[in-house]
Amino acid sequence: MNEQLLKSFSEQINKEYFSAYLYLAMSNWLNDRGLKGAAKWTYVQYQEELAHAQNLFHYLQYRDVSAGFQAIADPSGNWDNELAVFQHILAHEKMVTDSISKLASLALKADDHAAYIFLQWYVTEQVEEEGNATDIIQKLTLAGDNGSALLAIDSQLGTRVFAAPVVPGLPAGL
Repeated sequence: MNEQLLKSFSEQINKEYFSAYLYLAMSNWLNDRGLKGAAKWTYVQYQEELAHAQNLFHYLQYRDVSAGFQAIADPSGNWDNELAVFQHILAHEKMVTDSISKLASLALKADDHAAYIFLQWYVTEQVEEEGNATDIIQKLTLAGDNGSALLAIDSQLGTRVFAAPVVPGLPAGL
């Protein structure tokens, strides 16, 4: 794997760990405000982001190259309400989408077709990530200040469960 591609993979691993940390901070903020369903939703997202980082890391190990590590930035935040949290989520996921797209383009430019194919799962995953955030924002916007509607949405968000992603390109057991 060429040096620039390896560096970019390592940077993406850092971004995925930051994303996990950000979702954990959001889960904490939501939980403190009694929004247990949204807190669970963001906690499951935290787990998913950890899995994304770990799969990128395992991919590099499988390719017999070493990841570089950086400090993870402080994800602390303070939001006005649940809608503001999910608006932040959408903006963050758009940033991740851009980063993954650039990484995939770099893999193709480096003629590393294996890395490019591996990254296609992440490209597709980002469409889902943005779609989920947009859907929740639309629901929260429709609910407005209606407490009953907000509680119903919160209850629905609390039904989310973690399912470890299966990323093609990694051998079973990694």
